[in-house]
Amino acid sequence: MTANTQDGVTVGGLLVAEYERIKAEQQARIGFRDNLLYATLASVAAVIAALLQTDGRTALLLLLPPVSVLLGWTYLVNDEKISAIGRYVRMELSPRLLAIAEVNEPAGQQATVFGWEWAHREDQRRVTRKRLQLAVDLTTFCVCPLAALVLYGVQGPHTVLLIAVAVVETAAVITLAVQLVVYADLRRGAG
Repeated sequence: MTANTQDGVTVGGLLVAEYERIKAEQQARIGFRDNLLYATLASVAAVIAALLQTDGRTALLLLLPPVSVLLGWTYLVNDEKISAIGRYVRMELSPRLLAIAEVNEPAGQQATVFGWEWAHREDQRRVTRKRLQLAVDLTTFCVCPLAALVLYGVQGPHTVLLIAVAVVETAAVITLAVQLVVYADLRRGAG
């Protein structure tokens, strides 16, 4: 029995099985994350429809920021986990599998496994795409609720409680915006 097998199971086989499981998790998270954009747009539409049906009760605008922040935070957490899975495959799983594989690459070429995990990050347009996605995320999860807060601030009603709620909601939306920017991963390459 070699060091790479135990009871008929190879280490390489286990690593490939791990890869398949985490890629399935990543795929599920991508679908869930992307649906959060639609859920947020539906929430915006619902608040606007309610506002129009209630003769302009602008206090209803204060419903939009907490919904947007909740959905935006869930989006951000899932997006970070999707990126973390990609990093794990590139930085941990791929080198471990490569170390046990017998690879005969031509001179001057580096062997890789799971090449797509590396290749898609080298795309010349990746940074532009990521910036545009950040703009969409900020608009969806932050600009819309901030616009609702500004409109509420202009229109009222201005009670102490509603102003306090608006201030807290503004802080929450700004916090989400900062976190979206921090986690945007605008770099090219494996990092």
